[in-house]
Amino acid sequence: MRRKKNIELPRLSTAIFTAALFLAPLCFATAARATCEDLAKFAVTDGKITSAVAVAQTTAIPLSILHVSLAAPLDFCRVAATLTPTADSEIKTEVWLPDPAKWNGKFLGSGNGGFGGSLTGPAFDMRKALAGGYATAGNDLGHEITSLVIDGTWVIGHPEKVKDFAYRADHATAEFAKALIAAYYGRAPRLSYFKGCSNGGHEALMEAQKYPADYDAIIAGAPANAWTHGMTGFLWNETALNAHPQSAIPQSKLAMIQNAVLAKCDALDGVKDGIINDPAACHFDPAVLSCKSGDAPDCLTHPQLDALRKIYDGPVNPATGKSIHPGFPAGAEGIPQNWETWIIGPKASQGQFANQFFGSFMWGDAKWDYRSFDFAKDVDKADTELGPIINSNNPDLSAFAAHGGKLILYQGWADAAITPWGTIQYYQNIQQKMGADEAHRFVRLFMAPGMMHCGGGPGPNSFDAIAAIDQWRDQNHAPEILMAARYADPIAVLTGAPLGAPQSTRPLCAYPKVARWVGKGSPDEAQNYTCGTAKAAKPARP
Repeated sequence: MRRKKNIELPRLSTAIFTAALFLAPLCFATAARATCEDLAKFAVTDGKITSAVAVAQTTAIPLSILHVSLAAPLDFCRVAATLTPTADSEIKTEVWLPDPAKWNGKFLGSGNGGFGGSLTGPAFDMRKALAGGYATAGNDLGHEITSLVIDGTWVIGHPEKVKDFAYRADHATAEFAKALIAAYYGRAPRLSYFKGCSNGGHEALMEAQKYPADYDAIIAGAPANAWTHGMTGFLWNETALNAHPQSAIPQSKLAMIQNAVLAKCDALDGVKDGIINDPAACHFDPAVLSCKSGDAPDCLTHPQLDALRKIYDGPVNPATGKSIHPGFPAGAEGIPQNWETWIIGPKASQGQFANQFFGSFMWGDAKWDYRSFDFAKDVDKADTELGPIINSNNPDLSAFAAHGGKLILYQGWADAAITPWGTIQYYQNIQQKMGADEAHRFVRLFMAPGMMHCGGGPGPNSFDAIAAIDQWRDQNHAPEILMAARYADPIAVLTGAPLGAPQSTRPLCAYPKVARWVGKGSPDEAQNYTCGTAKAAKPARP
């Protein structure tokens, strides 16, 4: 593509721009800063600015895919750009810059979800960060989607787009955003953070592993960091539920399954509230649900029981008997829009993601049939061909730690998209690789009982991880507790609408500790909990 001529902008420290190699050299004047309108002329070597617009407080920020809008929490400069680090790259990114009088001097990058494809995913965290005075940025991971259909065919024939999706889009956005911030404010951000959940959690850990100097602290929620094995788990569940016509578990039986698990384990923590506080302490045998004869609404047939056990246990190599990836905890099956959305049914999201991933990313075949997958051989093929590019499960975070980085991992125990056991496994791998003491110096993991994928669910699921990571990195105050709340309207939590009083609150304790009710006071109030060792509490007296 033809490059624009250099444009004069106010003078800045030359060192800021030499770090961002893809930006064209700028001519400098004295200590003034650029205006929002000036940023439209910002010369980008590998890419171009497409707009720079001043947005007034309360103005609607449209999110086209969801057909909703976010209200601007304050005045800001909205800059959109297309970055092209390779000839086949087209990374749409936006940088939101608060008024200089309200900038806190820091930058927050925001991750996407699923296969990305728009600014919709990052926008929710970007809005929250903007309200807190952060300059913030997000991108579409190098491709565009216009609907909520799960589609990976955009990658077929485009190997560079795999790299953009896996890691390059976020790195290019970080460098571009920091240079733009310096141009607008006349100084670089003092600290830079990244936050993402789901695939955004995968992005977060990729930044920590591959580009440890991009960010000073990182929040990775429900990280889909083991893509090749996690997607294998999705296929495993789909295969188990379709092994025979009788294997499918009807959605109408999910509540029955969950009720049986709750009857066994809900009161282990002394609080009977419809939430399993510590699934590790729950030893549920689904055999108790076995139908005595035939099929019925309140039991499971033998093929259905076999499928359920496979979902709980996770994928296994049939040739070696070795576990490939952890399964899913019991106790969240009947939560609305949980298992029924992700695991059960012909249009379950797990199956859609896995078919698109293996069909498009590995075999380049939009019509690939999941029934051809060989669990004894094809996992190794995926690990060899795609693992080095897309997996962000390397436990060696020594470079990030040496940079002074801090990392918060979090996960909902009721997550039916990314297995909670996988996040715990990754945390333990960090401890094993780096030593428990060294890991404790810069990593914390928080598990949220009753929280679904990245939020929602019957448990307290709203907490300020950005404030926690900021206090840790900027003030050296390591978080041992995240205070969580549950509100009546989960959408308001995302959009920044008024929340009202919380329905319940609870501390989330740094793993492996769990929150325990002290035995008096309301179990819906966080003040009545303490953090203790992760073992089952005695049932409460009637």
